[in-house]
Amino acid sequence: MTSAEFISPAQLQEEFQIEGITETNVLRYFETLNAGEFEATAALFAIDGVMRPPFESDIVGTDAIAAYLKQEGQNIKAYPKTGIAEALENATIQVQVTGKAQTSWCSVNVLWLFILNQQGQILYTKIKLLASPQELLSLRREN
Repeated sequence: MTSAEFISPAQLQEEFQIEGITETNVLRYFETLNAGEFEATAALFAIDGVMRPPFESDIVGTDAIAAYLKQEGQNIKAYPKTGIAEALENATIQVQVTGKAQTSWCSVNVLWLFILNQQGQILYTKIKLLASPQELLSLRREN
């Protein structure tokens, strides 16, 4: 067998990487979200974890988060680029990730803010669109 024929396991499963981020559950959040594995995404949250999507109120609890993602997360791909993590005084970690989100009809710059507990579970995430007021108006759903 030549080296050209050998494929390492790492090459088969391309490592999901975000520059500056090593927190496993943040990386898994994007992996599972992009794969449409919304139950797995929700399982990364603490039992009473909170997700704050753009234009929405807080979604609390893993079941509610999974249900929300199944309804609203179809056809959305996240393309995180870079991030920074910092320890907070109450033994939690704040992680900020910037990148893009792509829907079937637009692409927008996004900031994801995560708060992780000591076990690495997501306590809170806020998804913030980084767009101009005109861009945000064009994103409003037609009722």
